[in-house]
Amino acid sequence: MAANTELERTLAEIEAGRAAGMHLGAQLAVWRDDELIADVAVGEARPGTPMTTEQMIIWWSMTKASTAVATALCWERGLLDVEAPVTVYVPEFGKHGKDALTLRHLLTHTGGFTPADRVQSNALDPDEWWDDVVRAICESPTDDGWVPGRDAGYHLWCSMQILGECVQRVSGRRYPEFVRDEIFLPLGMDDCWVGMPIDVAERYGDRLGTMFNTEGVVNGTEEEPRSLALLDQPAVVSRSMPGGYGRGPMNQLVRMYRMLVRGGELDGVRILRPQTVAAASARHRTGIHDRTFGVVMDWGLGFNIDGGSMGRHCSPRTFGHGGAQSSVAFADPEFGIAAAIQVNGMPGNEAHYKRFARICTALYDDLGVHWAGPEGRDKPLPGAGMASA
Repeated sequence: MAANTELERTLAEIEAGRAAGMHLGAQLAVWRDDELIADVAVGEARPGTPMTTEQMIIWWSMTKASTAVATALCWERGLLDVEAPVTVYVPEFGKHGKDALTLRHLLTHTGGFTPADRVQSNALDPDEWWDDVVRAICESPTDDGWVPGRDAGYHLWCSMQILGECVQRVSGRRYPEFVRDEIFLPLGMDDCWVGMPIDVAERYGDRLGTMFNTEGVVNGTEEEPRSLALLDQPAVVSRSMPGGYGRGPMNQLVRMYRMLVRGGELDGVRILRPQTVAAASARHRTGIHDRTFGVVMDWGLGFNIDGGSMGRHCSPRTFGHGGAQSSVAFADPEFGIAAAIQVNGMPGNEAHYKRFARICTALYDDLGVHWAGPEGRDKPLPGAGMASA
């Protein structure tokens, strides 16, 4: 661990989760301004294998933040307009009542085509897989009674898949290459991918850390975590899903949030203009009940704003994204904090959100910064019955 503080409360909460069977191990990377606070791994990547800071566990929906940055980058360059209908870029998307949906609707989860989250493809070739699911999303219907922009409900992956298709069409590059060449590699995130070539996945081998379903352990119906190692197979890792199949160590993912908290630039490399970062991280959806999460949530252009799993002490300007029952990464411009936290156990939604609310609250306690004083702010947590996101 490299740090000037031990983050005792934060690590104690992570260890408490391990003791309760919620996860086997964890990675934690935290910066404040230009100071590295922690780059640490605890526990196991899989039974008998220590977790290291180099493990690459599936990000799930933390991936959406890289898609938000890719979209913002194309917007800044004049290649995309967030106010434009999606059909300007993907004409076939307009089928079955989706013709009026804009990129803003997709970024704020107010589009109302959640049936598309159920589409599938069995194609083995990653490009064929991409094209299959995009085609199926375009053919999907809208939600009954939904008023775009007024109703909200988190889309698990379909909206980001279409945003990725928009990026592909205006850039002339496949999405995995675009996000690598324009975001990850310039930021020194060399081991981060949204769609990893099969030969690269094979070379990484055991560094592709495994996710586990721990819900049965937590509720007492199972004694051992259930491995989700199928997700680590090269043929699966190679699929590019901008809403959920990213991979990379937390000490590299945090670099994207350091760039954002610094107004779009890191170590002399500028990815976005400060104005673009400010626009993407502002509240574009406020005070609307989310049908998927079951609570009121605010959203920027692809980022959750000041979410409950970011703890009770973060500032109202905090923005980032979580990953299904296992992670969160965020930037808090008010305090100069960039953090990426991931565990490898999925204990069910209610247990997960309470766990991460405690972890992130403890992180701010360890750093000695509190937006609303030591007592913190009560923020609603998503309900137990929601779909994993």
